[in-house]
Amino acid sequence: MPSTELVIFDCDGVLVDSEHIVCRILAEEMNKLGMPTSAEELDEQFSGRPAEDCLLEIEKRYGGPLPDHYFGNTERRIREAFHAELQPVAGIEGLLDQLVQMGLPSCVASSGSHQKMQLTLRKTGLYEYFQGRIFSAEDVSRGKPWPELFLHAADTMGIAPDHCLVVEDSIAGVRAAAAAGMRVVGFAQPARAHLLERAGAQVINNMMAVLDFI
Repeated sequence: MPSTELVIFDCDGVLVDSEHIVCRILAEEMNKLGMPTSAEELDEQFSGRPAEDCLLEIEKRYGGPLPDHYFGNTERRIREAFHAELQPVAGIEGLLDQLVQMGLPSCVASSGSHQKMQLTLRKTGLYEYFQGRIFSAEDVSRGKPWPELFLHAADTMGIAPDHCLVVEDSIAGVRAAAAAGMRVVGFAQPARAHLLERAGAQVINNMMAVLDFI
């Protein structure tokens, strides 16, 4: 097995505990527009996918362009909830400190925008771990589940794909890492573990267990 020279982290659900916040608010706003759904359904459907793809799915369900107030309400509520509720994923700071001590580089490769990651990583105190090494689906032509984002991150960091270890929590992310020729660890609670296993990941539910794969 090739040695690990770079650990690539997804952001939402891996570094910052944001997905339940976003899915809760999206579900509430969609229900207001007559689109019955739940946070759990949206988490399964949208996890790891670029925002543009999720918007297209919502518009398809709505039957056309969404009203302007939907975007304003949703963005405002998510931003306010992040400031009030957002926390780092349990155990991530200990893992990142350990990687620093080992001298093992890491970076972020997320479907989220740079603007969003600036907010979430700064709010949770994780930004300094990744400053200058943050990659977004905005940087490539196709985001997850396509491999371009992970390949772009590895190329920029100067590391061959087979020497990268990806930490993901979504099916789209696991498939993107596999397509990039990278090893991937799925971070998930037991209820979702089987989904990531079916996508080809070895699954953990304790962030420090990432060290076992390095």
